[in-house]
Amino acid sequence: MKITETGIKDLLIIEPKIFEDSRGYFFEAYNSETFKNAGIDICFNQDNQSKSSYGVIRGLHYQLEPHAQTKLIRVMEGEIYDVAVDLRANSPTYGKWFGITLNSTEKKQFLIPRGFAHGFSVLSETAVILYKCDRVYNKESERGIAYNDPSLAINWFIEPSKILLSERDLNFPNLQNAEKNFSL
Repeated sequence: MKITETGIKDLLIIEPKIFEDSRGYFFEAYNSETFKNAGIDICFNQDNQSKSSYGVIRGLHYQLEPHAQTKLIRVMEGEIYDVAVDLRANSPTYGKWFGITLNSTEKKQFLIPRGFAHGFSVLSETAVILYKCDRVYNKESERGIAYNDPSLAINWFIEPSKILLSERDLNFPNLQNAEKNFSL
């Protein structure tokens, strides 16, 4: 397993070793010992899966402490542009974001620690996303940031006329006005 830093502390790209032959392929998506040996000591206890169609943008979502979640994102089918925004108040990269294309062919994963907002856009006809979380969902602590916040200027790689959003995601505040309680 190859682990790559993104330039934002604790935000990592994880590439499994894929074994392919005429029958198909095999890879370890998660192995707690391998992660621990790489300095990633996380106990995941909830798996979520979503399916979305082209043009959908989900996010930017997060949960306030003490319910914040670390997420390990993987695409099972299709392709997405996945984004994480650093919300940790005393981080040198506060308000910075990192985006990566994830797809079912390359099988890269994106490890997003607590203290980040997360969102993605669907670039393929459909996409199925699996993400492991280290804490269970808590509706009361859920918050979000506007996907189109001009201070972030995220390019979601979707034509504006084709963007599909939930009512909830349409009404999130900009980063400056969003409730946050994270520190590094």
